[in-house]
Amino acid sequence: MSDAPEIRIKRLEGADSALPLPAYETAGAAGADLRANFPQGARDGMELAPGQRALIPTGLILEIPAGWEVQVRPRSGLALKHGVSLVNAPGTIDSDYRGPLGVILINLGEAPYRVSHGDRIAQIVIAPAPQARFTEVRNVVATARGAGGFGSTGAV
Repeated sequence: MSDAPEIRIKRLEGADSALPLPAYETAGAAGADLRANFPQGARDGMELAPGQRALIPTGLILEIPAGWEVQVRPRSGLALKHGVSLVNAPGTIDSDYRGPLGVILINLGEAPYRVSHGDRIAQIVIAPAPQARFTEVRNVVATARGAGGFGSTGAV
């Protein structure tokens, strides 16, 4: 895609440079896989007990162009097979953030789950992120739905 933004990536000091950068696994993939990149001395990974959450390091810092965001999403295979997901799915990385990229995993399964160094733990999706103007008004335009909330459209 010629209008795709360039995401510049810096590896943190001590990160394992042998691990691949985020990558699309198939030609039609929307998400690029992120890998756990534990620092030296912790490369044996960690175990997540059922119900436990932890910040898993990726060893990366992203430089995202203005007007774009990076969404961090769970991997469906981890969710189905092990009950492992993201606490804040989707997580958002703003274009002006330049700190380490970590993934907040949670084990919603019934058994402990081991996160190993180099495991694919999440995926990132690059999306446009325009900033809106917020204007206070006295009235808003009425719609057929009105103020109907959850389940008000009849869909279950």
